[in-house]
Amino acid sequence: MAEGKVAERKETSEAYAFRVAIDDGALPVSVAERPRLRLRLASFFRKMRRFLVELGGERAITEAFAAERAYGHFFLFVPVFLGIGAALWYVAATDPPLHAMVLSACVTIWPAWRLRHREDWAALAAAAAFLVPAGMLFAAIESARLDTVMLDAPVTTDVVGRVLSRESDERGAIRYRIAVEATRDPALKRAPGVVTMLARMKHAPIPIGSGIEGRGRISPPSGPALVGLNDFAFDAYFAGNGAVGYFYRAPIAVAGGEAGWDVRILQEIAIWRDNLTEHIRGRIGGDAGAIAAALVTAEQRAISPDTVEALRQAGLAHVLAISGLNMVLAAGTFLVGARMAMALVPGFAERYPAKKIAAVGALVMVTLYILVSGGAISAVRSWIMICVMLIAVLFGRSAISLRNVAISAILILAVTPSAVTNPGFQMSYAATLGLVAGYAAWRERPVRRERRGGPFQLFGGSVGRFLGGLLLSSMIGSLSTLIYSIGHFHRIPAYGLAGNLLAMPVISAIVMPFGMMAVLLMPFGLDAIPFAIMGKGIDWMIALSKWVAGWEGEIVIGRIPALAFLLIGVGGGLLCILRTRLRHAGTALVLVGIGVACWPEGRPHPEVLVSEDGRLVAFLSDGRVAANRTRPPGFIYDQWRRALRLGEIVKPDMRTTAGLTIEQVKEEPADTSPQKRPRRKADRGKAEAALIAALETAERKNGFVCERKAFCAAVSPSGWRIVTLEDTAFLGLACDGADLVVVPFALRLDACRSGARLVTARHLRRTGALEIRPATDSVSQALGDAAFTGAVETLDRPWSRHRTYDWRTDRFETVALLSDSGG
Repeated sequence: MAEGKVAERKETSEAYAFRVAIDDGALPVSVAERPRLRLRLASFFRKMRRFLVELGGERAITEAFAAERAYGHFFLFVPVFLGIGAALWYVAATDPPLHAMVLSACVTIWPAWRLRHREDWAALAAAAAFLVPAGMLFAAIESARLDTVMLDAPVTTDVVGRVLSRESDERGAIRYRIAVEATRDPALKRAPGVVTMLARMKHAPIPIGSGIEGRGRISPPSGPALVGLNDFAFDAYFAGNGAVGYFYRAPIAVAGGEAGWDVRILQEIAIWRDNLTEHIRGRIGGDAGAIAAALVTAEQRAISPDTVEALRQAGLAHVLAISGLNMVLAAGTFLVGARMAMALVPGFAERYPAKKIAAVGALVMVTLYILVSGGAISAVRSWIMICVMLIAVLFGRSAISLRNVAISAILILAVTPSAVTNPGFQMSYAATLGLVAGYAAWRERPVRRERRGGPFQLFGGSVGRFLGGLLLSSMIGSLSTLIYSIGHFHRIPAYGLAGNLLAMPVISAIVMPFGMMAVLLMPFGLDAIPFAIMGKGIDWMIALSKWVAGWEGEIVIGRIPALAFLLIGVGGGLLCILRTRLRHAGTALVLVGIGVACWPEGRPHPEVLVSEDGRLVAFLSDGRVAANRTRPPGFIYDQWRRALRLGEIVKPDMRTTAGLTIEQVKEEPADTSPQKRPRRKADRGKAEAALIAALETAERKNGFVCERKAFCAAVSPSGWRIVTLEDTAFLGLACDGADLVVVPFALRLDACRSGARLVTARHLRRTGALEIRPATDSVSQALGDAAFTGAVETLDRPWSRHRTYDWRTDRFETVALLSDSGG
């Protein structure tokens, strides 16, 4: 009786609050006809009022800090502060002084230790003061430990070395990773230790661990395609790769040098991985076999580009990367299967701890998995986390928790802090944080009595829970990684959620379980049937992904400000880590970050783009982009397209005018060696007329006009006359008739005598790709007032210092970067 009166009084108070809201005009009167919605809105208003009153109180904040400490969430900030320290070290213009970092860590370690049990912001601040310089120290130690030698400039040479690993693509081309032992003709003074070279010619694959020799072209890893985009030289430095290139002819096997015991172990693992890859591709043909091999050994080069693009547009590209999904499915399948097998043995489960034995077996299995997976950051993170969870099972602790996520992050950041800049690391931990926090919120939700489903009871029971869990996990994972997909790749698949809902049941129930079963049965020769079933499941996944990709739902976002990326990323992390009202600080950061991202950019979009090698030049006009290449290199142009949201591409008007150049032979006896060719010079009259005609036509057609193997000409919207050269014989004419001359060769000349701006390969080597913007604070549209922005922001870091090396003097030059202002 008393309980009924209390409920009636509560309902009355809620109705009264709702009527007050209606009388004040805050809600339409028509809503009052919905009693249930009325009570819920009244409750919402009451809770929001209480929250706003209590949020600003000092006592409430202190209690919230104490609650977070009680939950153990202060420990979750350890990897956050370590990651911040590492990131600060990487974005610095120069190497931070080592003694300053050591001194800061030594000074702050004592306050952090003394305040570790405090339940307020002072403990968190003291921990940050110690962990941030500690993260910087970890980054400095990793960089000094690797000390990768980066090639300074492209060169053609004979490479002699030892094969460390190899992988082939769908066309049969083989990419070798080679430990360089010598270079010949010429012998490099500063040769890289490890190079990656592609052999396109058909040849017998050279075994891993054997010697290899061949003549080829090697180049330094490229920098960012535009300002703020991914720096591939940075990735190569921390991967230990000093150069990339290709062989002119098929390489040959030679006697290799003696390797140390650690190198021999890595070679044996690489051989094991390569044999496993070839075996899987032999069992399952086509793209299905290539994807099956990628799920086991992470070798993705054999997958056709069309299939990769379809998976990406369907939101299923994460399946190819060995990450938490693969590890969890493999370990979970083994754990459940082993426990079921032991349960079938009479009396075994009653006498022995079957769950712990299965956990030990799963621990061994995932360790073997990581050995053959190539050791990607996402795979290592997943392996560490799975190991922590399985060890927790052995000791009877909770396997899924944010603490386990933090432990794995601390281990990775302590050994390889450069992972904090890796998109795979960021997206992997963002998805894991979101899923674990979502799982915890779902587990702690108020329990309600389930209704009977009637004729749909099965669908509303186990099947409904499975589909609902799949939908919820896909939504949480997609939302958690959204900002990182936008920040790094500048696009999101609009139908990624649909792709995951359609394909994930096939992957979870068919592909991964039968793949693991096949690998376990492989030593006994019984893997044919499981691999066949796995291949059929992958065929279904490919068909579904192509169907979803056919909807053409990719959304190109474009470049967003770095501040917006940081605010949304940090805010999302706080929402997942914290449980009290303090988590709404993360909500505020996310909202501010969205506002910064949507705020119009203060400076105009770039008008002219120049690639790092100088071979691709484009200008933007009225939503279109005109390029000087008929087929722009996809690796560069795709990044430009997504970052700047480029529209239709206007191909150049190609012409062929005979007699633009003549050969000039010296009167003295010429060198008859085949390497020496007669010097070429421009026919002044014909070449000048062709250049003037090209500029006039280019201005009228709003695109590039090119003379084959000579030059391309264009006029930008600001009236800048642009000439790109394919032959230096036309350099003088270009300087006289253009405002901007781009030469993809390393010339000794630094400037044009006519005053035109000259950009050569020597300039681009130090600046990287260029963005040229018209001046915003000047009425003049002259090129001299324009802003030139180089993609390489500093030359004084280990991964960019090779750009200042001069092989003639064998020393590093002191040069200044191209400023962000004109000239």
